[in-house]
Amino acid sequence: MTPTLTPPPETVAPPAADERCDRCNAAGKLRISLAGGSELVFCGHHANKYAEDLVKITVKFATDPEFSWRGADLMAN
Repeated sequence: MTPTLTPPPETVAPPAADERCDRCNAAGKLRISLAGGSELVFCGHHANKYAEDLVKITVKFATDPEFSWRGADLMAN
């Protein structure tokens, strides 16, 4: 049997290069997972604009490696 590496189920992949913001259709920079299992993708502008509201509904999140989401600090508190 060959061992395989599988990411833990609690991880979320950052948005792919072709994914678009659910609010304005710009390039996705943030992906959040909701408690029900669905996911939303936001551009950098909308991710930071709505950060305070998004942290209230976010279970897990992942960002583009070059993007710094304001909500990450809020989630840490």
